[in-house]
Amino acid sequence: MLVKKPIPKTKGTQKSEFTKVSAASDSTPSTPTITVSATPRSIWLSCPLIIGKAKRKVIFASFHSPIAPMHLLHCRTCQTLTRKSFATMAKIPSLALHTITAMSQAKNIAIVGATGAVGEEMRLCLEERNFPVNQLTLFASARSVGKSLPFRGQQIPIQELTHESFAGIDIALFSAGGSISKEFAPSAAAAGCLVIDNSSAFRMEPGVPLVVPEINPLAAKDHPQGIIANPNCTTIISLMALAPLHRAFGLKSIIASSYQAVSGSGAQGIAELEQQVHAIATGQPLVQKVYPRQIAFNIIPQVDSFTDNGYTKEELKMLHEGRKILDLPELKVSCTCVRVPVYRSHSVSITAVFEQPVTADQARAVYADLPGIRLRDDPANGIFPVPLDTTGKDDCLVGRIRKNIVLDNALDLWVVGDQVRKGAALNAVQIAEIL
Repeated sequence: MLVKKPIPKTKGTQKSEFTKVSAASDSTPSTPTITVSATPRSIWLSCPLIIGKAKRKVIFASFHSPIAPMHLLHCRTCQTLTRKSFATMAKIPSLALHTITAMSQAKNIAIVGATGAVGEEMRLCLEERNFPVNQLTLFASARSVGKSLPFRGQQIPIQELTHESFAGIDIALFSAGGSISKEFAPSAAAAGCLVIDNSSAFRMEPGVPLVVPEINPLAAKDHPQGIIANPNCTTIISLMALAPLHRAFGLKSIIASSYQAVSGSGAQGIAELEQQVHAIATGQPLVQKVYPRQIAFNIIPQVDSFTDNGYTKEELKMLHEGRKILDLPELKVSCTCVRVPVYRSHSVSITAVFEQPVTADQARAVYADLPGIRLRDDPANGIFPVPLDTTGKDDCLVGRIRKNIVLDNALDLWVVGDQVRKGAALNAVQIAEIL
């Protein structure tokens, strides 16, 4: 939700990547309206109107005034709007870089697949990000009915999902697999509930937007079927690194290899890796159900099933979803997806070819102060992203940036992200935040 507040004693048109400001005239004093974007940052600082200077969550967005660069602050607690200079704000440590909705009305939220790994993470994201929830409803299979899960100090009972479950629900976060989404998402939409679906069921349908909030947030505003699709986890993590470079240099093609954690297969993938590691250490028989080959102390060059052209379905998602999200119908993509014995966080090695010449230093500069992606690139001092760096965290990390020595206008880079969080649950909650 966009928030509008008048900012006095300024005039003219003010612009920045965070705000959109308009005024009646550049030649006469006016009261311009500043619109806080969908990607402000969230920090903690002392609210000037709270006795004792208690720490309060505020939303801030940068903007450039003809008079002086300023920050716009909105206190979530006392609804105060204030302005501070860059110099003042630079002294305040940033504790979070969230995409968070300011001053929105509380919503009735449902999570479908609440007991799964992504469903659990969705619930955590809603609570950690202080999403304005009026009532949370949790749906799972019949075997989970009677159980409850914590949310903001309360125990929320798990209900069985039916086609009549969505009356009074504003937004439903689906993460229960494609078959459940295909069966129940249309019923939710028909009941007036907006569906944000984490499965692949609707991603490539023309009337369903495929959204990464840091990349194409405006796409979420047009959802004629009442459904918004969450992209594939590997696609999200890869495009978090590639989209900023595309905006600067024009992306032409991608060659990628992904190194995907076992939690991408759900809890059963983690359990199989744990069992096999223990079995090998103790000389016991290995259990092999989830993966076609042993995963412990091994890697498997197959994620999802193979298609007629030799690529897996997972590999083709990078092609088709990347084209849709970036609005690049001619984008060329070749991808190899590999399962590795890591519990959580995917890594992707990427060679990207651009329309314009680009150096490694130019690419590094692009990532400065961007939400959701941070640069970790000093290999000489052992600084580069690894899966443990992003596990349980919101931001993706990019490093190992270098000029490709085979292809013209090409860079090699390495990006890592938590596929359960940014690759699934967090991205879905961020979509809900910008609606």
